[in-house]
Amino acid sequence: METVEINGFLIDDFNQYGLEAGKTQGTCPLCSADRKPENRKAKCASYDWERGLGTCHNCDSSFQLHTYKRKGNSTKEYIRPVQPDGEYKQVQTKVQEWFSDRGISLSTLDELGVTEGPEFMPQTGQKENAIQFNYFMGDELINVKYRDGRKNFKLYKGAEKIFYNINSIVGYNSCVIVEGEMDVLALHEAGIQNVVSVPNGATLNSNNLDYLDNCIDYLEDKEKIILAVDADEPGQALKQEFIRRLGAEVCYLVDFGDVKDANDYLIKHGKEKLRSVINTATQVPLEGVSTLRDLENDLLDFVHNGFKPGYQVGLENFDKIFSTYTSQFITVTGIPSSGKSDFVDQMCIGYNKNYGWKTAFASPENKPNYLHAHKLIRKTWEGLPTTSDIGSEKWNNVTDHIDDNYFFIDMDRYTLEDVLTKGAELVKRKGIKCLVIDPFNKVRDLNCKTEDVNRYTMEYLTKIETFAKKYDVLVIIVAHPTKMYKDKDGKIEEPTMYNIKGGGEWYDASYHGLLIHRDYELKTVKAKVLKVKFQNLGENGAESHFTWEPKSGSYIPLAADVVENEALPWE
Repeated sequence: METVEINGFLIDDFNQYGLEAGKTQGTCPLCSADRKPENRKAKCASYDWERGLGTCHNCDSSFQLHTYKRKGNSTKEYIRPVQPDGEYKQVQTKVQEWFSDRGISLSTLDELGVTEGPEFMPQTGQKENAIQFNYFMGDELINVKYRDGRKNFKLYKGAEKIFYNINSIVGYNSCVIVEGEMDVLALHEAGIQNVVSVPNGATLNSNNLDYLDNCIDYLEDKEKIILAVDADEPGQALKQEFIRRLGAEVCYLVDFGDVKDANDYLIKHGKEKLRSVINTATQVPLEGVSTLRDLENDLLDFVHNGFKPGYQVGLENFDKIFSTYTSQFITVTGIPSSGKSDFVDQMCIGYNKNYGWKTAFASPENKPNYLHAHKLIRKTWEGLPTTSDIGSEKWNNVTDHIDDNYFFIDMDRYTLEDVLTKGAELVKRKGIKCLVIDPFNKVRDLNCKTEDVNRYTMEYLTKIETFAKKYDVLVIIVAHPTKMYKDKDGKIEEPTMYNIKGGGEWYDASYHGLLIHRDYELKTVKAKVLKVKFQNLGENGAESHFTWEPKSGSYIPLAADVVENEALPWE
């Protein structure tokens, strides 16, 4: 019988309820004390000491036999909540009645450590009596969410974001993810204890999932993750991001029908039906097979609004001739020293600024990494930081931002399989939305044994496309041309995608192709669209021109481009 560790989690309090250790059956710590006197000693529960879980056949609930220490440490320093002595207390009558009206009992509030007390709320500008949802990881209080009577919320300033009730899922091979603390309480009330909530709800345009990064170790062993989020548009966007990060193969979906969330379902339908709707969650539709109903939301959106606009990098002249979707890949080519890698960096900075995308770089030629990081700092800073800037508020903000949003894949020997495996891990653990391979010929596909260059190229790009679609990631591949030719005046001709080794396959397979070409006489850089797969995303053959600003390393659109270029069809 394991008394120190279970599945990588160190046990903090072994046998927390003082049950008969080692026995497979016994009383239930949740319900036995409340049963009729003649039934209080009945062996209504089964104990699984290997997994650290108990199951009661009387109250139909499960429970953890132990408590556990935190797994995984944060790489950042956060402020830890301090609870003033005597101010945070068990909920009193008025608050208890408020919860009771929502189907939540006092025992559930006690078991999940919900308290109340005075707290300054910025929305009202004064102290209010607030409900406190206490976020524990192991035995450490990590964060607190406050809710006052006017439905104002706030998290503890500067504290780490984690899932609410994260301790509850240790030992289980499944868990439920909901959108609010009230939904956790509702499911706990219904006898489902292995449930967690996101700390900050869902938003339509951007979901910051840093709490998932901080808690990913708790989800690694889960064979089934039930997503019981709200049915509104932000909730559905959050659901899709969870599926992308956690993997469709383990995700199951809950349909609450005509109600908004788990707490509303509890109020309207009761505990048994709430437990049933969770237990009958359906698996995410099989990858590679779709029905009309699977596509219905996208279909209706297309009928109402037409093509969705593509994602843009924030360079006005370039955005007028090119955009992209995720689940695609872009091939970027150009002669040596034309600025391909630097322009790709500019694109990634733009996607991050506009949409919050995180990027991973597999860039064997962009070494050492601290110099690559310095380029990203300059573009984000929009200038050249000096030694006097080090340690300043702006320096700390910018370097923290780079640390959170850009990741450098380091390998002694880069292979495509290893890079894509690491990319998949970074999708799950960090939520990257963009992967850069720079250059393609330094990241070899060692599993492809063919000597035929065209077949090798097609297999390579097929693996890239499969990765991009599976994880809804944009992949950018930098590919050098194999040969360069000079025109009659001795100038190097602009390469096309056909100048890349295996060129015909590059043009056929790539969703998009871009040329980055430098004019040394005019001291300008041109970005030319060599291919766009869909007409609404750009214009084949169109060009945009830039000067390069040396301090920030940023590309500055030429004014003539901004005026002359016509808008794309969706605009």
